[in-house]
Amino acid sequence: MAMLAQPAGPFALGTFSAPGGKPFPGLLTGNRVLDLSGALDWAPADVRAVVERWEENLPLLHTLAEDDALGRQPLADLRVHAPIEPRQIFQSGANYRQHVIDLEVAHRSPDDPRTVEEARAEIATAMDRRAAEDLPYVFIGLPTTIAGPYDDVVLPSWAAKPDWELELAAVIARPAHRVPVEEALEYVAGYTIANDLTDRATVFRRDMPAIGTDWLRCKNAPGFTPLGPWLVPAASIADPGDLRVTLKLNGETMQDESTKDMLFGVARLVSYVSRAAQLLPGDLVLTGSPAGNGIHWGRLLREGDVMEGSITGLGTQRTRCVAEGAS
Repeated sequence: MAMLAQPAGPFALGTFSAPGGKPFPGLLTGNRVLDLSGALDWAPADVRAVVERWEENLPLLHTLAEDDALGRQPLADLRVHAPIEPRQIFQSGANYRQHVIDLEVAHRSPDDPRTVEEARAEIATAMDRRAAEDLPYVFIGLPTTIAGPYDDVVLPSWAAKPDWELELAAVIARPAHRVPVEEALEYVAGYTIANDLTDRATVFRRDMPAIGTDWLRCKNAPGFTPLGPWLVPAASIADPGDLRVTLKLNGETMQDESTKDMLFGVARLVSYVSRAAQLLPGDLVLTGSPAGNGIHWGRLLREGDVMEGSITGLGTQRTRCVAEGAS
């Protein structure tokens, strides 16, 4: 395995496996991994089990990270899987100012009498109103979309316009229901990277436009959410509202934006979701994708493409696109 980008802070969590072995929860320090299923007395089966007892485990994890006497495995000898298996995925849409402007302009009707400048100004005004009224746009994804950070991405044969959407993902630490914004970050265990792939051709229902969007169809193909590589504790990320989100396609930078451009930050999103649903330990709250998607560039994903996504302090994921049925 090539050298992987190191996360911020003294340690990170991940899911690993040795050749021919079963996945295990691991503590990453430097380029070595401690198997937490053996290092913790209660033998957690996976990272979600560690997160479910987050307040209790966090001091123990710090202690383990500082203990050089414990046996660790070289990261280079292990396969890296998605860091956690969530029960629920909450996805924020239209949450980056520049991204929304670009999408709205790209999807304008040919009969729209406005100039591009007029359209952009009106859209910006509408977003300011959304932010002031505290109305994020959140929908639900399926856990079966989760894939590893270095796994191949299978492009379904029916997906005519598959697109990338690199995002900051918050990992929930404890049950959260009707949480005030001021307390919401206390419910976040840490952060990871998600690439929330979308088939642009099936976002909207053409058979009955009044139905609107079809998120099941366009976003929930198996493996459409490469996740990780690491779960980085929240304390290691100074400000989730000031991170750089960068995606390269075949080495060319396509997305490169700060989370400062988000309309709704992590605290507001977690609070908003908790007003309608109960968040559970290990759940993901995806915070939306910045400008620079394929629909903006007029260049959608195709077989052989390699995506490299990174976020400040969270490492880098690298995935290759393959056609459905390809060997």
